[in-house]
Amino acid sequence: MKTPLVTREGFLRLQAELDQLWRVERPETTRKVAWAASLGDRSENADYQYNKKRLREIDRRVRYLRKCLDKLRVVDYSPEQEGKVFFGAWVEVENDEGERRRFRIVGYDEIFGRKDYISVDSPMARALLGREVDDEILVQTPSGPARWYVNSIHYGNDPALT
Repeated sequence: MKTPLVTREGFLRLQAELDQLWRVERPETTRKVAWAASLGDRSENADYQYNKKRLREIDRRVRYLRKCLDKLRVVDYSPEQEGKVFFGAWVEVENDEGERRRFRIVGYDEIFGRKDYISVDSPMARALLGREVDDEILVQTPSGPARWYVNSIHYGNDPALT
């Protein structure tokens, strides 16, 4: 089960997606369906078939977003978090082989389309929560436990961009 948490930026992104789908894409797709239906035989009308399918996809996503946004709890940054890994943190970790990874711990609904975000429910995030710089963590993986060290913790915008 996913933890119903989201960053402020993630919540605003999901709201913007809902608004775009409901106010722009759905009315446009509905007009296309009506236009295609007016042409006659719907069984062989590719425009009609495609846009009806797209309308169902939009409606499904709108239902999901409305339900999701009602249940999500926005977690904002607090100065007490500084120095420790909590929800919304950018973390850089390194293993014994010198491999480094940098990512942000966010809610499940924020990870899609971002390779540098991990869910708060992931094994790595669970192992990191509450840790400090130079702490050693063990992450359970399918191939056994993996040892990582916390190199840096940052809150706010992506530290790679600053």
